[in-house]
Amino acid sequence: MKFEVTILGCSSATPVFNRNPSAQLLNCNEKYYLIDCGEGTQQQLTKYNLKAARIDYIFISHLHGDHYFGLIGLLSSLHLNGRTKPMQIFGPTPLLEILEIQFKYSDTVLRYPIEFFPIEANESQQIFENSDLIIKTIVLNHRIPTTGFIFQQKQRQRKLIKDKTEEIPMAYYSALKKGIDVELPNGDILRSEEYTTPADPPRCYAYCSDTLYDESYFPVIKGCDTLYHEATFMHDLLDRAIETHHTTALQAGEVAKINGVKKLLIGHFSSRYKTLQMLLEETQSVFENTELAVEGRTFHL
Repeated sequence: MKFEVTILGCSSATPVFNRNPSAQLLNCNEKYYLIDCGEGTQQQLTKYNLKAARIDYIFISHLHGDHYFGLIGLLSSLHLNGRTKPMQIFGPTPLLEILEIQFKYSDTVLRYPIEFFPIEANESQQIFENSDLIIKTIVLNHRIPTTGFIFQQKQRQRKLIKDKTEEIPMAYYSALKKGIDVELPNGDILRSEEYTTPADPPRCYAYCSDTLYDESYFPVIKGCDTLYHEATFMHDLLDRAIETHHTTALQAGEVAKINGVKKLLIGHFSSRYKTLQMLLEETQSVFENTELAVEGRTFHL
C-alpha cells in the first residue's frame, strides 16, 4: 500500500526563492491528505503534477498565516473547477469563521459542502479514522494553540500468493487473507500461512509543525517510523528560538534520538538561511538518519 509524503513548502513565516510556506501532501493508498496549506500551495500542487481535486481531507495545525493563507485560494479554485464532493477540514475552531467571512464578502457560495471538524489543542485525541488510517493530534508548545498530527496506518490483511491461489475458488480468498484456515467439502484444509504472506507492518508518520522543544509531546511521537519536525534556526540562535517558540536543528535531532524514531525530516526553515546544508549537518550530528524536507521531494514512509 502506498504511504508517502510530498513536500510542497518548507519555509517559515515568509516565502523565499524556491521555498514556499508549510504544506505537505500525504498519499495513503491513493487517498490524498493535505497537511497545512501555506501561501501558494495550489501552485505547488500544479507544479508537481498532484491533482488538487483528489484531496478530500485537509489538516491545519494552527492559525499563523504561513500554515493556512493558501487555503482560501485552494478552496475557491476547487469551486471554480466544479467540485461537488464534500471537503473535510480539521483545524482550530476560529478557522471556520475565517473561511465563512472570506466567502461572505466575496459573495461566494461553494458548489460543494465543507465539513468542518474543530480541533482543541489541550490534549492529544483521535480526530479521524477510515479503513486505512487513524489520525491523532499532537499538542505542541507554540505562541498560539497548535497541534501536530500522527498518521497511523491500520494493519492490512495478509497477501495472497498468486501462483498458489489461482486454482482456489475466490470465495475462500477473504478468509485466507484474514489468517483463517479453510476446510474444503472433501475435508482438505487450506492453511492461510501456506497460501498467503504477512502484510507489511503498519507505518506511522508524525508531523510536528511549530513548537518549542518540550518533552510533554514526546510520548505521542515515541517510536514513529518517520518524524517531520520543525528546525527553524541553527542552535547558535537558541535564544531566538525560545523567544519565538520554535526549535533549533540540533534540538530536532535530539527529539528524534530520544524518541527512537527511525527517520527524521526537518523543515520550516528561517528565511535567513539561503542554503540549508548547515542545518542538515547540525541535525545529523545528533541523529544521522535525517533528511531535508525540501520542496518537490517525496518520501516513502
